[in-house]
Amino acid sequence: MVFRSCWKSRHKKSRGAAVRPAALLWFCVAQLVCSGDALGETVVQKEAEFDITYNDTVTSVNQTIYAFNHTVSRNKSEGVRVSVDVLSQDFESPILFVVRQKQAVLSFQIPLILRGLYQRKYPYNHVGRTLCQPPTLVASETQYFFVDVSTLSSQGTNYQLRVSRVESFTLHTDKKFSFTASPSQPQYFKYVFPDGVDTVIVKVNSDMTFPCSVMSIQDIQCPVYDLDNNVAFIGMYQTMTKKGAITVQRKDFPSNSFYVVVVVKTEDEACGGPLRFYPLLPDVLIDAGNRSKDIDVIVTPAIKLKVYVMGMLFCLGIFLSFYLLTFLIACLENKRLCRKKKRECLIPANVSPAETADNGSTLSSEAITDSATSTDNYGYAERSLDSIGRSRLESLSSVEEDDYDTLDDIDSDKNIVRTKKFLYVADLSRKDKRILSKKYQIYFWNIATIAVFYALPVVQLVITYQTVVNVTGNQDICYYNFLCAHPMGALSAFNNILSNLGYVLLGLLFLLIVLKRDVIHQRALLRNDLNALECGIPKHFGLYYAMGTALMMEGLLSACYHVCPNYTNFQFDTSFMYMIAGLCMLKLYQKRHPDINASAYTAYACLAGVIFFSVLGVVFGKGNNVFWIVFSVIHILATMLLSTQLYYMGRWHLDSGILRRIVHVIYTDCIRQCSGPMYIDRMVLLVMGNIVNWSLAAYGLIERPNDFASYLLAIAICNLLLYFAFYIIMKLRSGERIQCLPLVIILFTAVVWGLALYFFFQGLSTWQKTPAESREHNRDCILLEFFDDHDIWHFLSSIAMFGSFLVLLTMDDDLDAVQRDKIFAF
Repeated sequence: MVFRSCWKSRHKKSRGAAVRPAALLWFCVAQLVCSGDALGETVVQKEAEFDITYNDTVTSVNQTIYAFNHTVSRNKSEGVRVSVDVLSQDFESPILFVVRQKQAVLSFQIPLILRGLYQRKYPYNHVGRTLCQPPTLVASETQYFFVDVSTLSSQGTNYQLRVSRVESFTLHTDKKFSFTASPSQPQYFKYVFPDGVDTVIVKVNSDMTFPCSVMSIQDIQCPVYDLDNNVAFIGMYQTMTKKGAITVQRKDFPSNSFYVVVVVKTEDEACGGPLRFYPLLPDVLIDAGNRSKDIDVIVTPAIKLKVYVMGMLFCLGIFLSFYLLTFLIACLENKRLCRKKKRECLIPANVSPAETADNGSTLSSEAITDSATSTDNYGYAERSLDSIGRSRLESLSSVEEDDYDTLDDIDSDKNIVRTKKFLYVADLSRKDKRILSKKYQIYFWNIATIAVFYALPVVQLVITYQTVVNVTGNQDICYYNFLCAHPMGALSAFNNILSNLGYVLLGLLFLLIVLKRDVIHQRALLRNDLNALECGIPKHFGLYYAMGTALMMEGLLSACYHVCPNYTNFQFDTSFMYMIAGLCMLKLYQKRHPDINASAYTAYACLAGVIFFSVLGVVFGKGNNVFWIVFSVIHILATMLLSTQLYYMGRWHLDSGILRRIVHVIYTDCIRQCSGPMYIDRMVLLVMGNIVNWSLAAYGLIERPNDFASYLLAIAICNLLLYFAFYIIMKLRSGERIQCLPLVIILFTAVVWGLALYFFFQGLSTWQKTPAESREHNRDCILLEFFDDHDIWHFLSSIAMFGSFLVLLTMDDDLDAVQRDKIFAF
């Protein structure tokens, strides 16, 4: 108590006595020595100096105090480091070291016991700690600090004490600094924001993967949390193996400076390293071995405001240019149509307009001319307009799909029509067009409803994620590319969010193009235009609207995912990708089979099942044999059922007699007489599809990939590409042609898809690994110092998806003047 009172009184300011602090110090020491003598203890006070190694012995009756003093300047930051090494191997009780400063106290024991997973204990006999430097208000002052050494062991223990100055305590911008750290010898350094710099990136690198380490950014205050068991208490922190990077903003640090703390962990499990065998005895101390790590740190300025502006203007410019290009093509098309109408007006009455009509097509090629005459080229018969169908002015809501199936023999009629060897589009477009239009419009309204109910909780969740990251400072929650993560407001990686704008803008543009075609087609129907009623692929735009909406939602949800990317919300980024793939396949099938395409309720129910399995796979699929067996069986069964449905055009039933019918078909077609399949083209497609899907199922069952969501997406994309290739081949094989504009779009889209996939597979981060391992894949920005490889993937994939949608929209424009009973259904 006497020493404590003297210690406090020493710091009281007094005018006139320049030697008073020294006098008070010796007075306190004298009082403490007297108190120690009364208790039978010896307290030794030593005036100590920097950079000198003190070899001493401590016992329970022998306590040593080392007194240091140094000059602290307001304009110069100088670190002080205390290093202690215990030379004795066996000792009863630990040695306690207490460092008392003006405004801080640091204490630690040797051996220093650090705990790992499952309460493992790792002892360290060599400890090095950097003292926290209290701020000073005056230009320069002399500060004192004391190092007390004590123990309860009656046996003498030898130790070495060395206090030294850290000359390179302050980090400088763009200058690399190298040092060595270990679990018992953490390191931290100070950085001061220079004038004109508001944001910096602190990059920490090492050539060594292990031992696992933690980098932390902390405010200038005492104490500094620089041990494995407390480094996460304050500030921002992240685990690292070879790479680590944290973006720091001046606004978060009122003192315009911060500490860069590097701590080596006692175990490597947090970084994906191996875990040692659990000790049989709970109190056994484990030798950690050599866990020193050589580390480099460099602080670089982040991008300035003009780079943000350039990035945003570049992003807007790219996608708005597609609006401009579409507008120019639409103007050229309208000009071409006007010329065509003028030529038709000049044609003599005895000449058919079809003889001079240009069958070329552009984005608005579904626009039907005003001609209601028949074309001799395709064998049209002259007929009165009054005999064509019902009035198109009737309300769509007045007709239901069931109105068609009113005759008792309609099922037999379906069996006769749909089981013909050669099917035409006219055979599969017999239902009333108003009914089908209403049926396919449900696709759009359903996906709009799904989007609202899906997006709102997603936005709420990712906002919560970002808030948790900002409040806790835990940078391991989100898997960013930390070397190219530019913050804006509360968002940590604004560039990854901005690059998703293309999906939204191009999705909206596609909806506008579809709307234009829809309006033109509806006007043609109101005029009872013969070509619009009887020619070409039936025009149903509901699925196109659904596809455009899905593309916009993909952009929104991908942006939400990139607010804080991790494995728990990866389904946000993939859910509408599944929907886009499914809708594209449905649209391809609907083109030639409008009467028998799946309803919106069935389609979305199946897609919901896919998303359900995606969630199960992400949560339970990793290394779970039971899950993979169940999924592979369901995958194969679904493939077989869908194949049967497509081969027989829906004219089969799954009931109790299915096995008997299968045996009968095998007996009659394979055993009794060897006959080939009736529908060879369909059989080829389905055999190839089954080979692909069975192979993918086998791959999943054998390899069990960790990224189940991407594996499921690969299945959908492979099936879509297979069906699209089959469609193009059959189209050309049937004597049809692909016009100039669709062909250009196909080639352009294929090139863009190739480039997009190249950037996608760069893999700048992966939540399949630990956050520290994921950061090993981080790379610097490559475009305008603002966008990274994954941002370019967003740009290119949005353009490629938009191009793919245009291909589906325009590739059958060559059939607009062809009678449907001459268009093959395949």
